[in-house]
Amino acid sequence: MNDQTLLLQDIHKTYNKGRPNEVRVLDGAALTLDRGEVVALVAPSGAGKSTLLHIAGLLDTPDQGAVVINGADMTRLGDGARTAARRGQVGFIYQFHHLLPEFSALENVVLPQLANGVPKAQAETRARDLLARVGVGARADHRPAALSGGEQQRVAFCRALANGPSLLLADEPTGNLDPATSDQVFDALMTLVRDTGLSALIATHNLDLARRMDRVLRMADGRITKGASG
Repeated sequence: MNDQTLLLQDIHKTYNKGRPNEVRVLDGAALTLDRGEVVALVAPSGAGKSTLLHIAGLLDTPDQGAVVINGADMTRLGDGARTAARRGQVGFIYQFHHLLPEFSALENVVLPQLANGVPKAQAETRARDLLARVGVGARADHRPAALSGGEQQRVAFCRALANGPSLLLADEPTGNLDPATSDQVFDALMTLVRDTGLSALIATHNLDLARRMDRVLRMADGRITKGASG
């Protein structure tokens, strides 16, 4: 059995390739993420971390290199298979919650399950369980506008985990929150990740949060340059 959830090998990505304004964003980036491991990715703005996360999450494709999720090389798959893999195996969390404003918290967590073919009753049961785990079960019927920023982000966490992915990718998941709320929301995220046995790669500027993870990876100039204990 493969013990790695994610393997990135020699990832290169250049935008505007061959043009005068060519930008090389990733230049041989590589990392591994073991099953159940939570890893922090610390990088300055412009280092390529968001691009790396998008490639790892199958939202973008590398110019060169391999993206291996649960032992399968995703760069060898066609568009349809990549979409299915992304929907079923990967959860993504952004700095901003991006919840659908016309739907309740519960519905925001139910919808991705319905899109994945889960019966509505089953989807609602799972959604209520996830929302309860992060402390917003009592707010399930409220729309995003009626929730605080921390509550909105907790709902976004639940939405990302709705379809039971094995890999969670998060890009500054608490970066839009004040320090006190950030700590509380991060605790909720870590509880959810540990309880479900997920592997997670979490990009953050917050070194205090980074040190609470299993490992810290640093990124600069499009490469993973340093690893340290969390």
